[in-house]
Order: sequence, then structure tokens, then C-alpha cells
Amino acid sequence: MSELSDLLRASRRVLVFSGAGISTESGIPDFRSPGGVWSKIQPIYFQDFVASEHTRREAWRRRFSNADGWVGARPNRGHFAVAELVRSGRANAVVTQNVDNLHQISGVPEEKVIELHGNSTYAKCLKCQTRVELDELEREFRETNTVAPCKHCGGIIKTATISFGQQMPELPMRRTQEETLACDLFLVLGSSLSVFPAADFPVRAKENGAKLVIVNRDPTPVDRIADLVIHEGIGDTMEAALAKL
Repeated sequence: MSELSDLLRASRRVLVFSGAGISTESGIPDFRSPGGVWSKIQPIYFQDFVASEHTRREAWRRRFSNADGWVGARPNRGHFAVAELVRSGRANAVVTQNVDNLHQISGVPEEKVIELHGNSTYAKCLKCQTRVELDELEREFRETNTVAPCKHCGGIIKTATISFGQQMPELPMRRTQEETLACDLFLVLGSSLSVFPAADFPVRAKENGAKLVIVNRDPTPVDRIADLVIHEGIGDTMEAALAKL
């Protein structure tokens, strides 16, 4: 914890990179780990969602039955510690692989959060990008067992998440690349660093001269090049580190 505090104190521009591990402490189940969501239900691929009305119904059924465990989750101590890093000016941005909106709820300004995999708390039209609130869609689904096409253009409505087989969003990827090359400390919180291309970013930061810290309960493929690795809980770790600043 002291080493982490020293690295945070010495840094002028921290980039926080969060994964599922920060949100499991809020009760949200992991996807890839044994016993996780995808060991119980198969993920729905983007191409199948677009091609099949039946598949879209199943996707919406899962969403509104809270099969993924996001509904009602609240930020935990790890999220609030990250928000404090941003508020203090030490962290310039938070890149997240999560889609639960908990960084924003914890107090990180919307413009400081870069969502690589989108956001599960609202939906968008795949054609015209019009935002649609989930409350409205849930009422419609419970009445008709379907979600109608976009009222503006007739396009398919989908949660604003990036599904398997869906192209990664260009702007968040570009912003993450810029922040990666601008930071002097790349702080990984709760990511297995096994999903590409996102897992390349800590390597690029390290190659560009930044310090690399990984806080994750389990080992990652990138541990070997990190300046500091902590296999402990994120809330405990970050609270202790910030207390020493």
C-alpha cells in the first residue's frame, strides 16, 4: 500500500483502467470467471441479435429479468476511491471495460469516463443512434413481448453495450489510446487483462515510459512487466493507499 501511495504521489497524470473486479465488490457477478454469468447462460452475439427477432426477444428477456445482476447495484469503496483520484486532479480519466455506470454514479464526471464496452443502463438505435430509456422499453416489452423498431428511422433498438462480434467503438478506443500515451501511471483495477484489444493498453503505457500498477485478485498475463502487483481487494487497497497520500 505504501508503494502504491508513493507511485500515486509521484505521478502527475494517472489513467485508471477498471474491469469486472471492481464491480464484483458491488455484488455484480463476473462474466468470465468460473461460476460467472457466461458459465450459466451463453452470450448473445451481435450478428444473431440483428438477424433474429427471436434472439432479440431473448436478449430483452434477460435484460429485464436482471440475469446479468446490474440492476440495483451501487458503487463500492473502490469506485469512490477512483472518484477521489479524479476529483483531486491526480487521475485525468477512467477507462472502463464495465457497462454498469457505477463510475458515473460514484461521482466521476461523465466526460472523464471512457466506456470501451458501452453502457447497459440505456439503449440506442443501431441506425440513427437515438437514445432510448430502458424504463420505456421495459413497459413495452412486458406488454407486447417485443421491442419495436426505432420510432425515428425504423432501426433496431439495442442496449448501448458492445456485444460479441460487434465492432469496438472508434471514439472511446481513440480516446483511450491518447490517454494511455499521455499518462505517467497506468493503474489497473480488477481486470484480467485477457480481452483484446483493450488488454494492449497497459503494455503500450509501459513501453511509453509510464509506471504500471495492477490491482487484481488473480494473476494476469501482464503482471510480469508491472512495476507493482497487488493481489488484494480493490476497496481495501485503494482506501489504504489514498489514506497515505
